[in-house]
Amino acid sequence: MAQHRRRLLLSTPVLAAVLVLSACGGGNNADSESGASGSVRVDGSSTVYPLSAIAAEDFQIANPGVQVTVGNSGTGGGFEKFCRGETDANNASRPIKDSEAESCAANGIDYGQLVVAIDALTVVVNKDNDFASCLTTDQLAAIWGPGSTISNWNQVDPSFPDEPMPLFGPGTDSGTFDYFTDVINGEEGSSRTDFTPSEDDNVVVQGVAGSKGGLGYFGYTYFEENSDKLKALEIDSGAGCVAPSEATARDGSYTPLSRPLFVYPSVQALADPTVAAFFQYYVDNDAEIAKGALYIPLSDADQAKLVTDFEALLAQTGTQ
Repeated sequence: MAQHRRRLLLSTPVLAAVLVLSACGGGNNADSESGASGSVRVDGSSTVYPLSAIAAEDFQIANPGVQVTVGNSGTGGGFEKFCRGETDANNASRPIKDSEAESCAANGIDYGQLVVAIDALTVVVNKDNDFASCLTTDQLAAIWGPGSTISNWNQVDPSFPDEPMPLFGPGTDSGTFDYFTDVINGEEGSSRTDFTPSEDDNVVVQGVAGSKGGLGYFGYTYFEENSDKLKALEIDSGAGCVAPSEATARDGSYTPLSRPLFVYPSVQALADPTVAAFFQYYVDNDAEIAKGALYIPLSDADQAKLVTDFEALLAQTGTQ
């Protein structure tokens, strides 16, 4: 799976919902899947969006009779649609909340949780920032905590220059917002409000890239895609400064900002052979999809668990 596809997907701001269509046949698994037809609807996390969008694009090359819609309304916004039965699966950058699970149950929506990749949530500054290379988790909490009045870099560290610090981050429907506020500020959703929010991570990229003193955070893949204009900060959670990377996310040293990424398909949707075929393709090609999206692939053990979890989910449909 070529990385140029990942660049194409993020070359313009991602719309609230994107219909990824293929105009040609052939491709991977064409012999076994080329007869599929119908539609698949996925929404949710903008962080997980690139993974599902690449899976959709490749699946449709092999199955030109299928239309896979991939949206990015945010983890929370996506679960609202999913639990109303409006989508077949939800992308999520955090586990489902109890309130969301209750909503799904009330509407008769059964689901499974599939871990599809690993992310290193990345704190970024402008490429021209030559004074900050590492922040502690306490400094991040001081910057992003509710009621914070920090607006200049020299308020964070007296050795930093007198440089305004405009802040950019995910909106409140984002699982990344939920995760970051939980592990940094100590409570999910607990955050200052005077920053520029967006469910579209590309808007955060543009904000930090356009502000010399800008600071923001989002999934690792968006930094990788924009490393020519952004700089990733190392994070010190008490054991020294650690940079986000595949190695540090997997070995646990990039704490507390490494995390799993999820897809939640519904059991009811998987009873549709087209939906089941799409997610079978997703699971079978998960490592290649993760690499193509510039995310961190699962370990062998976690990949085996993904296969087992999906087989158990299919078994619940009663169609296998």
